[in-house]
Amino acid sequence: MNLKQRPIVLVHGLWNTPKLFEKLIAKIDHENFQLYTPHLLHEFGRISLQRLARDLNDQIMNLVGPELDIDLVGFSMGGIVSRIWLQNYNGFNRTKRFISIGSPHNGTFTAQFVPSSLFPGIADMKRGSSLLSQLNDDVSSLVSIRCKSFYTKWDLMSFPGWQSKLAIGTSEKLPVLTHKGLITNPASLDILAQEIFINVT
Repeated sequence: MNLKQRPIVLVHGLWNTPKLFEKLIAKIDHENFQLYTPHLLHEFGRISLQRLARDLNDQIMNLVGPELDIDLVGFSMGGIVSRIWLQNYNGFNRTKRFISIGSPHNGTFTAQFVPSSLFPGIADMKRGSSLLSQLNDDVSSLVSIRCKSFYTKWDLMSFPGWQSKLAIGTSEKLPVLTHKGLITNPASLDILAQEIFINVT
């Protein structure tokens, strides 16, 4: 393990577990990296994203400690939970890179009619939700972070897919047709592995 390299924290999405990242991690010699994949118990969307961000904060503190700089990668809902941690838990102070993959930064129509009383975690991702409005109204805390968002315009989970972009940093369209393909398709994984594990600065 290269102890001089920043730890990389990979945050899974809704209906996922850390196993989601196995194909991505298999692309590299993972023993050369400090990788952490916290498990967020979302209960199929019944846990609010604010609560999941608090859980993420606790796990980062337990896994990495309070002082080390990190790189942060979030898939789908995990990208929004990561943003809450960055913007509301002062995570921006210790994060050098933030990479989101298929995350509904501007909300998703797929969640639009989900009742918040039953599935607050999904309802948090509605277009125009109070949570996303708060995050998007002021992204100044992300200016010091190297941000990149990946998306596919055909995404039906983070819909419309071409709006799965942060208002800051760069973005790249991946050559896949589905939301899950963003993190499982070999063509996508090659690009992600290059960005996450090779293009480290």
